[in-house]
Amino acid sequence: MRIGQYFSTTGLLVGTAFFALSLTPSLIPRSAVVQGVISGLSFTAGYAVGVFCVWLWGFLEFRKPGDKVQRILEWLATLLCALLAFGFLWQASGWQNSVRELMGLEPVPGVRPYTVALIALLLFLVLLMLGRLFLRTFHFVSHKLQRVIPPRISMLVGLVAAFALFWAIVDDVLLSAALRKVDNVYRELDARIAPDMPAPTDPQKPGGADSLLRWQDMGHQGRRYLALGPTVGDIRELDGEAREPIRVYVGLNAAATPQQRARLALEELQRLGGFERSVLILITPTGTGWVDPGAINSVEYLHRGDIASVAAQYSYLPSPIALMTEDAYGRETAEALFDAIYGHWSSLPEGARPRLFLFGLSLGALNSDRSFDFYDIIDDPFEGALWTGPPFRSNTWRQVTAERDPGSPAWLPQFRDGAVVRFGNHFGGYDQGEAPWGNFRLAYLQHASDPIVFFEPEAAYRKPAWMKPPRGRDVSPDLQWYPIVTMFQLAADMHAGVAPMGFGHSYAPADYVHAWFKLTEPEGWSEEKLERLRKKLLQYNKI
Repeated sequence: MRIGQYFSTTGLLVGTAFFALSLTPSLIPRSAVVQGVISGLSFTAGYAVGVFCVWLWGFLEFRKPGDKVQRILEWLATLLCALLAFGFLWQASGWQNSVRELMGLEPVPGVRPYTVALIALLLFLVLLMLGRLFLRTFHFVSHKLQRVIPPRISMLVGLVAAFALFWAIVDDVLLSAALRKVDNVYRELDARIAPDMPAPTDPQKPGGADSLLRWQDMGHQGRRYLALGPTVGDIRELDGEAREPIRVYVGLNAAATPQQRARLALEELQRLGGFERSVLILITPTGTGWVDPGAINSVEYLHRGDIASVAAQYSYLPSPIALMTEDAYGRETAEALFDAIYGHWSSLPEGARPRLFLFGLSLGALNSDRSFDFYDIIDDPFEGALWTGPPFRSNTWRQVTAERDPGSPAWLPQFRDGAVVRFGNHFGGYDQGEAPWGNFRLAYLQHASDPIVFFEPEAAYRKPAWMKPPRGRDVSPDLQWYPIVTMFQLAADMHAGVAPMGFGHSYAPADYVHAWFKLTEPEGWSEEKLERLRKKLLQYNKI
């Protein structure tokens, strides 16, 4: 049996090379299933590149080798593909363990290569069959049309028709059905009230008897956020002096429009005396409505409870799906909440209002960045913002990173001597500015190993700046850039990668302590007390 009768020899060679390179490490440790999917997609992409090169060779009418030479090349290619695949599979576990070691994880077992190879092969065969079905559809339509229109026009129309048919099946049937299923699952989760989180009895709590907000309208993540924060007793136990922090959260079901929900948030915050505290945090949640407890718990302790925070839910879907389906709605909600809170805050006398900061994690950071226009606040700016793990689409982050000071790395840039914007992570930052940090401050908290931050579609054809030396200490030295393959790896890291706390897109309470301490400069904290706070915050990770 000749392999060339069923597969493109050049396609198999290029595909195997892509498959082998996909086994090298990226930012986040991968499970065998995720690695198999990456390798299958990489093999398919390489195969397509090889097939295209063969077509281009024929289109340009270059001479092809004879049958005998062709058979010899096929067997040589088969042998080379087998050696290349086995050689890289043999090292795959070691490469993954190099990333896991950086993050303090146990090494993976050696049985992974077989699982990876099987999943990759099955995925390649499925995608190959779909590709051939697409070509059959294209040829069928174009041949039928050649009876009535010129051949080249019939080929163009056939190509468009095949694309339209396949896109309709994927988008209108498969994708829509999947989104409906996901929507139903997360809607039910959002509505579920955990037995250990009943509505508060204190009228001075959101959702209580005198509250403008109903407990059942908060959403699952909102109820968790309101119920699981530190109490005045917890704060007093650490530092002696304490007040009860004020938290306000408006769920998606509280009102029909973002503007109405923002108005409810403002009125509830006023009712509870939020504008009478020394610090006010305006939070933009992630897609599910989640607020990272490590972020808000840490700043509440640092300011000994003399603080209020407010958030409004715009979705109950995971951030990647919310970004794809409800991107405009998330921005509209963030803008409405900012306009309501900032509008009231700016109307207060400067000496009788709290210091106002913005906070957002992941998609929340993106929408928080979008929630205001610098020209609207320039006459009366708020204090600043902490944006954690900002997605690569964040405009301010992209501009600052691209225009960073010469010599500073892309994963921890310095921008205009640190007068306004500073970056930090668990290895340092925030103190690197040569100029004093001004009254208006933007702080970014990002790990060098965070694929949500450092993914870029351009990685398909150029080496990302963050891969150039010096690299972040949590990035494997074995990570190399390869065209197309690296983009698949980073995309998988972004959507399916799971890193331990303090790496990737998982931000540790200790990182937040450092960021908020530098950004807001609370008084009376020694290094010894800060260390005690970091240890205390770990107990909330177990809830």
